[in-house]
Amino acid sequence: MSSSDPQGLQAFPDELSEREAWLEPFDWYREMRERAPVRYDPTRKVWDVFRYDDVKEMLDDDERFSVSPRNASGFQEPEGEEAGVMLDTMLLQDPPRHDELRGVVDEEFSPRTIRELEPRIRELTTELLDDILDNGDEIDLVSEFAYPLPVIVIAELLGVPTEDREQFKTWSDAIVSAASEDESGAEFVERQEEMRQEMAFYFIQLMEDRRENPQDDLISTLVTAEIDGEPLTHREILGTCILLLVAGNITTTNLITNAMRSFDEVDAVDELAGDDRALTTAIEEVLRYRSPVQAMTRVAMEDVTMHGETIEEGDQIVVWLGSGNRDERQFDDADEFRPDRTPNQHFGFGYGTHYCLGAPLARLEAKVALSELLSRVSNVTIPETTLEPTRSSFIYGVESLPIRFDRE
Repeated sequence: MSSSDPQGLQAFPDELSEREAWLEPFDWYREMRERAPVRYDPTRKVWDVFRYDDVKEMLDDDERFSVSPRNASGFQEPEGEEAGVMLDTMLLQDPPRHDELRGVVDEEFSPRTIRELEPRIRELTTELLDDILDNGDEIDLVSEFAYPLPVIVIAELLGVPTEDREQFKTWSDAIVSAASEDESGAEFVERQEEMRQEMAFYFIQLMEDRRENPQDDLISTLVTAEIDGEPLTHREILGTCILLLVAGNITTTNLITNAMRSFDEVDAVDELAGDDRALTTAIEEVLRYRSPVQAMTRVAMEDVTMHGETIEEGDQIVVWLGSGNRDERQFDDADEFRPDRTPNQHFGFGYGTHYCLGAPLARLEAKVALSELLSRVSNVTIPETTLEPTRSSFIYGVESLPIRFDRE
């Protein structure tokens, strides 16, 4: 596992290595749930787990299944001050340190606090739509709308200057990307290392500024916070900034985009326009049906036997949320997109202790973005095009999504 890939998901399973397979991995998930619900992949040296109940068990048991790569067999601590900075984020920390780090920013991401952001998010959405809808009857939903909105929001929350937002996009994409087809493993690691160093240097400068001049933003909260009378470590602050940057925009970008793909699939766009209650329910179904995060990793802390297979202590496990979300044992008509599905106990934001901190923000941004967009357009269609999946082995979305529409 390279330091540039703290989730341990650098390599696609061979079954998902082709473009078409990662765009629609769901047939493979179904096959695995039936034929090999727990299987070892010797190429990637990880276990894959596919069924809903097994996914839930692993996400909910911090004592037997750790999030920290440091517990994996053969793990080597990355060298250099910033090399392993992501390892010190709450994402890759077990309790109690996870809970302590999360507690520093928990209030800023609580549903009550996030609700207060709605007027500002709606204002930003309106400004974006005013600009892009004047250019004709077709836009690229990703680059013109679904990407800029969450980047602006998380940049404002962190305290990042407006002029630096585009650089955020480059860094975020680099962190979650997989190696390109014409790139060697060494080149991929070098590229990610370079991007990570750039990002670390940028945030270090901001951190130093906020120590001298605290403001009403998340970076100031982090640099002034204490846990049991002790300040956060340099790497913990830096790692949390990077985590919030990536999680704060990549997930929401793909949620908005995956929603439009799903709505178009069942011709539900027009019926959801103007009905925020129905839209809220439909977004939950998007989180199940085309979840922006398809997989997470765990490390076995003891020998575990499951479906006749023995996962040994120290083994890495890929927990396929996207497969659990399509498990027929949990969801009726699991491979159908049903906008009004309730109840809907999906894993779109994970489960258990590490349930996504930013879930309230992502839900609000998606609801406001889609509500405002659908109130301004009708007869939305996705023209015939070759979709390119996001080059990541755990983030699920498309690089571009053209949509055509009539102006309301």
